Amino acid sequence: MKKSIALLNSKVTALCQRVSAAFVAPSEKQGRAVMFVLGIALIALSLSLDVSAQTKYNDEKIANATNAVLLYLEGSFGALVMAAAGIGAIMSASFGQYKAALSLMLVAVGAFILRSFMSTFFNDENIMP
Repeated sequence: MKKSIALLNSKVTALCQRVSAAFVAPSEKQGRAVMFVLGIALIALSLSLDVSAQTKYNDEKIANATNAVLLYLEGSFGALVMAAAGIGAIMSASFGQYKAALSLMLVAVGAFILRSFMSTFFNDENIMP
């Protein structure tokens, strides 16, 4: 019986020493394990909470601002952006900067198809003209 108590005492002492060493100077492996367990705990906690993000809010001001920006980009300002980007793309291509030319061409095309991108990826019921 004393032998088993001594063995148990030595195992508990070794475990306490390991835990103390992990708190004082954790190894990289221990740090990763703690971060993994913490991440799993946060995910489990967030899934278990009753989160109600489906509250009603008035997004009329946001919709009006977004619609104004999109109308500018689709109107005369968008034409100006497209013309400047097109000229910049031609100049960049003539100087051999093809990456810049491609980027400017994407800006030129994106000025007019931004509303299509937004309607594809986002809920745009309130920002239609």
